[in-house]
Amino acid sequence: MTKKRGVGELILTIVGMCIWVFAVVIATQLVIGYIMLSLLGKSQFNQPVWTSVYSAVVYILALIITVFVPLLIQNKRKKKKIETPAEMRKELGLDGLPTWTDVGLGPIGFIASLLLAALLVFIFSKFPWFVADQTQDLAFSVMSPGFNRVLAFLTLVVVAPIAEEIIFRGWLYGKLREKLNGKLSEIWGIIISSFIASFVFGLVHLQWNVGVNVFALSIVLCAMREITGTIYAGMLTHIIKNGVAFYLIYVIGVI
Repeated sequence: MTKKRGVGELILTIVGMCIWVFAVVIATQLVIGYIMLSLLGKSQFNQPVWTSVYSAVVYILALIITVFVPLLIQNKRKKKKIETPAEMRKELGLDGLPTWTDVGLGPIGFIASLLLAALLVFIFSKFPWFVADQTQDLAFSVMSPGFNRVLAFLTLVVVAPIAEEIIFRGWLYGKLREKLNGKLSEIWGIIISSFIASFVFGLVHLQWNVGVNVFALSIVLCAMREITGTIYAGMLTHIIKNGVAFYLIYVIGVI
């Protein structure tokens, strides 16, 4: 009975963490969007400057809420000792500074994620409900050169990858590995944690084709955290991916 209860509690904890991340990311978008629409009006809100501000605020606020609210609740209930900044950084995969290994793995991870994404898209394309060429709504439909483009670049290529890596490969994947540690063999703990974190990452993008692509990316990024012990290489891979997409969409307009 105790063993069954332990397994049930573990499953509920994992489901709760996944729901927490999904709810925070989606709710943050809705709440910040509603507030800014109310204050600015639709026409003003759709301007590139305010779209960039909206996206940056959403990413940063989602990161803060996801990571720090559970910590505050745990400390208030005294279920866990107060962590030092160094301990928090280590838990999030931010221990130390980026290394040359991280730099070298960044482009390799990008290529690996493209290959895995291509394989998954090929498989899913066999299903009638999967639309491989569906356009992703990035909320930057109007983009002019200069300051607007710089803001969009900073949001999509810098802020978004850093925030998403800390939330999904730092906090969520790290917590999943911690919960499964000792319950399963190391390899199964890595596989299940990677799959769950990647599934939630794909789910929050709310589109089948985008979800499959970012699921593949996340699988590679989780593996890179296991290899290096940090999320720095994953951040670089994510930045490269978003940077290439930004160049193709907003600079030369081929997508």
